[in-house]
Amino acid sequence: MATASLAKNTKETIFEWEGKDKNGKLVRGEIRAGGEAVVSASLRRQGILLTKVKKRRTSGGRAIKQKDIAIFTRQLATMMKAGVPLLQSFDIVARGSTNPRMTKLLTDIRNDVETGTSLSSAFRKHPLHFDSLYCNLVEAGEAGGILEALLDRLAIYQEKTMAIKSKIKSALMYPVAVIVVAFIVLTVIMIFVIPAFEDVFKSFGGELPAPTLAVIWLSKFFVTWWWAIFGVIFGGGYFFFESWKRSEKMQMTMDRLLLRIPVFGDLINKSVIARWTRTLSTMFAAGVPLVEALDSVGGASGNAVYAQATEQIQKDVSTGSALTTSMTSTGVFPTMVLQMAAIGEESGSLDHMLAKAAEFYEDEVDEMVKGLSSLMEPFIIVILGTLIGGIVVSMYLPIFKLGSVV
Repeated sequence: MATASLAKNTKETIFEWEGKDKNGKLVRGEIRAGGEAVVSASLRRQGILLTKVKKRRTSGGRAIKQKDIAIFTRQLATMMKAGVPLLQSFDIVARGSTNPRMTKLLTDIRNDVETGTSLSSAFRKHPLHFDSLYCNLVEAGEAGGILEALLDRLAIYQEKTMAIKSKIKSALMYPVAVIVVAFIVLTVIMIFVIPAFEDVFKSFGGELPAPTLAVIWLSKFFVTWWWAIFGVIFGGGYFFFESWKRSEKMQMTMDRLLLRIPVFGDLINKSVIARWTRTLSTMFAAGVPLVEALDSVGGASGNAVYAQATEQIQKDVSTGSALTTSMTSTGVFPTMVLQMAAIGEESGSLDHMLAKAAEFYEDEVDEMVKGLSSLMEPFIIVILGTLIGGIVVSMYLPIFKLGSVV
């Protein structure tokens, strides 16, 4: 009792230890405790003779990303399906991680489970990395005695979701990268190249063409107010994205606008539907009640419009309405999804039909990304060629008319 009380009142640290078990075999591991004395006492009770112990450095390391959680889930599911005990699985994954923060997170969860906490409850202590969907599926797996199957399903879900996000990012990254490069090139031209041309033009004498005068005026404005231009662009961008992140009204406005953008809006809409149907299918297949499953579906969709629609669906379903009827009343789901949901409800295979819908829209996103990549290249080249070419021609017009000026 005294040792337990001391451990509670002392700041706990993660220790790495080595020792020998009852058979004289060398064993090692990690333990979270208030001091080396607590580590020694805890291991002695387990029949381990401690030979070396040291504090593990947990500072530093990169932030834990969704990809890290997805890899951990896949590793844990694989080891549990192979029959590796849960605590040992955590030890293996934690030691194999190259990120100290991820190692610390897994060690904390492992120690909670070792002291009798359920795995889902241990995950719930870290909501930044394990959302309600994740925890609900793990809890369902624990309750049904099918944790390894649910972890495998969860790993598949995360891998599919990450693949969708990656495809969307790849489709948007190309035009954004080209725009950034074009802005840098235009900045260099405006600040360094055009002033040099202006000095040459002054020696010519005569009147300059209107396009050349306009470009020179823009260059002077840029040179004088470059700090204000960059301040507005970066400061405004930061304020805009922070407002988008923190304001629910802003999120709803922007997410609704994104769905209406030509070409890209259709891509985003299909990716959101794919995530929505994939999430609900995964939750329902795990045995999570429909009303409870809908709690996680809206947020997992990644779009405020669909999140709001999901809240309305949840209210309707909780009062006895059919899922398909509730989905139809929102007006945001395409006919194909509604028909497959209706067939799933009638046949008792809702999870299977929603999974099929998710696969269809995931394939659609894949095809659209491939098409957009080939479509955007000539489109961007034409725009940049017109912009930069216009500036170059404007600056060379006086040279073309040099004969008449002289």
